[in-house]
Amino acid sequence: MKTIQILGTGCPKCRKLSDNAEVAAKTLGIDYELVKVTDLNEIARLGAMMTPGLAVDGELKSSGKVLSPKDIQDLL
Repeated sequence: MKTIQILGTGCPKCRKLSDNAEVAAKTLGIDYELVKVTDLNEIARLGAMMTPGLAVDGELKSSGKVLSPKDIQDLL
């Protein structure tokens, strides 16, 4: 099971990234858990200096932009 973490405070861009991550995971048919990380200290610990951010299994994959479902599929 993959853990997909959305890093951000819940802004519209964070919600869009979350939606895109769900589409990507479902398209690939993988077993996943989507976790929203809103604590700024935890976001910084993961290495994201800008939100929204995307981490997979605790590894930062992107920060500061909304990735498309296709881009997220490539990271998964």
